[in-house]
Amino acid sequence: MADGVLIIDKPSEWTSQDVCAKLRGVFHEKRIGHGGTLDPMATGVLPVFVGRATRAVEFVMEGEKEYLAGLRLGLVTNTQDTTGEVLEQRPVSVTREELENALERFRGDILQVPPMYSAIKIGGKKLYELARKGREVERPPRKVTIHALTVEGQTGEGDFSLRVRCSKGTYVRTLCHDIGAVLGCGGCMSALRRAMASGFSLAQAHPLEEVLACPDPAALLLPVDGCFAQLPRLDLPPKGTRAVRNGQSVPRPGLAAGEYRLYDGETGEFLALARAEQGRLVTVKSFFAVK
Repeated sequence: MADGVLIIDKPSEWTSQDVCAKLRGVFHEKRIGHGGTLDPMATGVLPVFVGRATRAVEFVMEGEKEYLAGLRLGLVTNTQDTTGEVLEQRPVSVTREELENALERFRGDILQVPPMYSAIKIGGKKLYELARKGREVERPPRKVTIHALTVEGQTGEGDFSLRVRCSKGTYVRTLCHDIGAVLGCGGCMSALRRAMASGFSLAQAHPLEEVLACPDPAALLLPVDGCFAQLPRLDLPPKGTRAVRNGQSVPRPGLAAGEYRLYDGETGEFLALARAEQGRLVTVKSFFAVK
């Protein structure tokens, strides 16, 4: 049985779920999930979790992400990107310096109103379902964090490329829309490529075509403990390993409070993500194979 993390360079026009569905057939494994949805027009880093590794999805979803985005000024659409219906077109006379000055107010903690074309539910209905019926509802703003936001280049009179490093839940197309509004000419997103997600980068990513053509796709999987590489490692003696496998806490007096990666000290097998509290290690999520 295959277990691990596969970093896909998602192709355009595929949904994240499309990729997972295709890989279920490749690995003959129902337990496959992804670590953060990308819109169909977007490309780039899509972490896919196979087998027992799906237990790590909830932790990876919380991580930071980095994008390369195309900003098209002078164009406003109903989807906030160039795939949508054009609502307004305005002349553009924005310099790079003016754009860079406008970006200052979008760095740090900001409030975003989620776009109508999104999967967020309000009143039990997904917003995009309402939007397709021509309805618009009030959406409460959400706090997101823009850790870094820079202009990478200019490709046309009203076309710029941006690099965005942000928190979970950030809508880059909404960011482009809001930047255009501040500049007074309107704007939308013309392209999106995710360069990093929760520590996984494009350098680790495999095009989907490569995976489909690979005679042994399991060889492309990364070990799931790499998702927690920033946490300290603890190798347990046999007694501690048995306790973790039996769902019991492990006494470790004097160990600093926090989260740890636990391993079988004899085999090196990754056992669990655990939290140290009051001198004991308590399993947060187990990853060992059941024998």
